[in-house]
Amino acid sequence: MTAVNDDSFTNWKTREEIAESMIPIIGKLHRERDVTVLLHSRSLVNKSVVSILKTHRFARQIAGEELSVVETLPFLQALTALDLGPSQIDIGMLAATYKGDDRGLSVVEFTAEAVAGATGANKIERGEGRDVVLYGFGRIGRLVARLLIEKAGSGNGLRLRAIVVRGGGEQSPEDIVKRASLLRRDSIHGQFQGTITVDEASSTIFANGNAIKVIYANDPSEVDYTAYGIKNAILIDNTGKWRDREGLSQHLRPGIDKVVLTAPGKGDVPNIVHGVNHDTVKPDEQILSCASCTTNAIVPPLKAMDDEFGVERGHVETVHSFTNDQNLLDNYHKAERRGRSAPLNMVITETGAASAVAKALPDLKARITGSSIRVPVPDVSIAILNLQLSRETSREEVLDHLREVSLTSPLRRQIDFTTAPDAVSSDFIGSRHASIVDAGATKVEGDNAILYLWYDNEFGYSCQVIRVVQHVSGVEYPTFPSPAV
Repeated sequence: MTAVNDDSFTNWKTREEIAESMIPIIGKLHRERDVTVLLHSRSLVNKSVVSILKTHRFARQIAGEELSVVETLPFLQALTALDLGPSQIDIGMLAATYKGDDRGLSVVEFTAEAVAGATGANKIERGEGRDVVLYGFGRIGRLVARLLIEKAGSGNGLRLRAIVVRGGGEQSPEDIVKRASLLRRDSIHGQFQGTITVDEASSTIFANGNAIKVIYANDPSEVDYTAYGIKNAILIDNTGKWRDREGLSQHLRPGIDKVVLTAPGKGDVPNIVHGVNHDTVKPDEQILSCASCTTNAIVPPLKAMDDEFGVERGHVETVHSFTNDQNLLDNYHKAERRGRSAPLNMVITETGAASAVAKALPDLKARITGSSIRVPVPDVSIAILNLQLSRETSREEVLDHLREVSLTSPLRRQIDFTTAPDAVSSDFIGSRHASIVDAGATKVEGDNAILYLWYDNEFGYSCQVIRVVQHVSGVEYPTFPSPAV
């Protein structure tokens, strides 16, 4: 029989009490000041006691140093004394950088200096928010909806006002109830965190108090959004039916200001990977694409590697979970192999991610090729990025660089890092990063590096979509302390 370590148990109870005391502070900052509290790029808003403790432990494993709620609580408390405007503040980075500061500043003084850009005369004033419309309500549409509802706590950011689905006047009386049920429960991502009710008479879904109109239409031309009080909205097209500028322009109806596509854009439609080229979007651009989940997974690590080591050429092989455009059982499909049973086979298919790299990273001179295999898992994929570098390096140097990028660089929301020796695909369901570097699988020999990059091709990609929408809508708030450039 194993003896109980009383000291360890007492320490756990103490940390539980501290984490519990953090929850109302985090919630109040979010609701009243539109401040999102992060811990090494992971949001602590609406998190449970155990979740806050686990986030601290995970951050400690990646950073390679102790980080506990005992250290971060003083910085959280210091924030309450400041006149903060809308922002994202990383108390993990505050605690880590404070350790290395030798000026003798108090926690309050250090915090005030580190977040000075979000206080007083420098702070951003809270706006009225921006209306958002979802066109299509499939896998990505419902996850984007969850994220929009989650971020509506302050009432001053993105506001999901409507969902457009096929049906015209032919939908069954139970249609909206069924759609609400799919939002409420998900076999992969679990139950919706909150309450969902339906008013069939007004065709409205109420999610955590947010009224979301369900509009039935078979074509963009059938909808006048101003009739629903929607104005200057961003429409997110989740159908993939139109991918060029001409097709997507059909959405620019009364009440709609911009269109964001959740699939690779064609022609001159900008393909945006947040963290890499989102700052190239012109203010007057009305149509843009968030590229593909795989493009979002490989471009940030590719940029990080090129910036540090240079990349001469590369090949990406994606082992991708099956998707809704494949068949459950063998049946007709316009793409021959995708007609074969998705849950019973590995299916060789094509990927446009490699060719899309040039759009997101025009300065990258290396030729990148790619291919893909669909496999019988419902979510989370892995990209194997095989790179010839411009100089010789070592595995330790590559991992140290990528770990640092994941913690302190402008790409820290896109790139995550895991050292877990027993990690498997299901461990990354729900990851909010575009990709996760698997340290244990990384191989480096001379000028050749092979990276294994996990990514939640549903949820992680949806988070990237939201980041792009926040950016183009003007409600992407600055992060403090500012990450290293």
